[in-house]
Amino acid sequence: MSDIKKLAGQTAVYGVPTIVGRFLNYFLVPLYTYNIAASEYGMVSELYAYVAFLMIILTYGMETAFFRYSQEYDKNKVFNTAMLSLLCSTAMFLLVTFICLKPITNALEYQGHPSYIVLFLLILAVDALKAIPYALLRRENKPKRFALIKTMDIFSNILFNLFFIALCPYLYKNTDIAVIKSFFNPNDLVFYIFLSNLLACVIAMVMLIPEYRKFRWNFNFSLLKKMLTYGFPVMIGGLAGMVNETFDRIALKHLVRTPQDITDTSQIASWKMAQIGIYGACYKLSIVISLFIQAFKFAAEPFFFSKMKKADAKQSYSSVMTAFVMFLSLIFLVVMGYIDLFQYFMGSEYRIGLEVVPILLMANIFLGIYYNLSIWYKVTDKTKWGAIIAIIGAVITLAGNYVLVPLMYYMGAAITTLICYVSIAVICYFVGQRHYPVAYNVKKCLFYIFFALALYFVTLLARNAELGTVFNLIISTILILIYLAVAFKLDIKRMIRER
Repeated sequence: MSDIKKLAGQTAVYGVPTIVGRFLNYFLVPLYTYNIAASEYGMVSELYAYVAFLMIILTYGMETAFFRYSQEYDKNKVFNTAMLSLLCSTAMFLLVTFICLKPITNALEYQGHPSYIVLFLLILAVDALKAIPYALLRRENKPKRFALIKTMDIFSNILFNLFFIALCPYLYKNTDIAVIKSFFNPNDLVFYIFLSNLLACVIAMVMLIPEYRKFRWNFNFSLLKKMLTYGFPVMIGGLAGMVNETFDRIALKHLVRTPQDITDTSQIASWKMAQIGIYGACYKLSIVISLFIQAFKFAAEPFFFSKMKKADAKQSYSSVMTAFVMFLSLIFLVVMGYIDLFQYFMGSEYRIGLEVVPILLMANIFLGIYYNLSIWYKVTDKTKWGAIIAIIGAVITLAGNYVLVPLMYYMGAAITTLICYVSIAVICYFVGQRHYPVAYNVKKCLFYIFFALALYFVTLLARNAELGTVFNLIISTILILIYLAVAFKLDIKRMIRER
């Protein structure tokens, strides 16, 4: 239980600033959806989906390889090798993409907004060059500095968004400040969303200068070959995994069927982008679970690797999994229990898509389970299995979206996401039990998931009775307390007693 306590503490230090910052960033959703049309917000969702793919390519598994080989080699030598490799590859990426900027813009159908593509190329480059310095902080067990920089990155992005999306339009409309009118275009707020992101990335990069200064031109080619061999399957798995996470937003643009009453070409394009915007905004409501998973990953990856050679490693992995599922199921219940309040975080135009939220929340629970299970192929150096499983998931995602999106629109995309994550979690579990068996408490994990689902269906019955929002919130609160009481009796009390 001390391992759970230690991991929980590290998750808190790494994750609380990220969760708090991202949760505040979550408040940008109403800022966007109350000020930007769904068709315009669709461009934001789509481009961020592409960025997620490209970040996997630009870092090509180097972060995970850094953790793996810094356990065997001198940490500084591994850092130098990884950093120089990323510097060269990122510089090549920028050179090629800027030369091919016009064809890229045309292929993405952003001919009227080439500046969006330029901003995103720069964001990608800066983010790629931050990956290894961030990993170094985690490897050196400096969670406070890591959290500080992450917090500044997030908060500066929020502040820039508030400045450009809220303050500047107000000043432009209600004052005669010449400076504002000289640079600000109130008709292109999407541009400033991307610009805010870039400025925040640069600030974080400046704060990482002490880590960059540790870099030396001490390149080890034989080590790089090992890192690339280890990291390449991680990259392939990451790409396939990113298909599972983001392809739904891309698929909507190309697979969704346009209603017969919309015939004008420009209206069709706007309607499709609106579908992406609605789905993307509702997807944000499942971000609470995603935030915890992200915070958990920051702490868990170095923790799992540090435990890999210890006698109680498998017992620790099993205990962590149970606590993890218990907590994620609670988050699911809280979000869906208070959905009457959460819905107001987006404009009324977007709320039509709220039906996808419980599906996406449950999908993210299984994604988190998969991340826990995936430790087996990382500690056994069998990362090819990560790629294989992720590719299977990608095939499910591609096929599911191809079949369901034309029939069910964004609901089809959400269902496909759930099917995919359940599938890869199940596959990872059974394959892992053959190669690195861990006695996970499967029955307990499934109990928490189905118990949360059962309580959620009770909230649905109360909501369908149409007795009012206050009554719904009271019922939801009681059910959440029931869940906590059962969890306390089954596990939390024991965890507290044994810590």
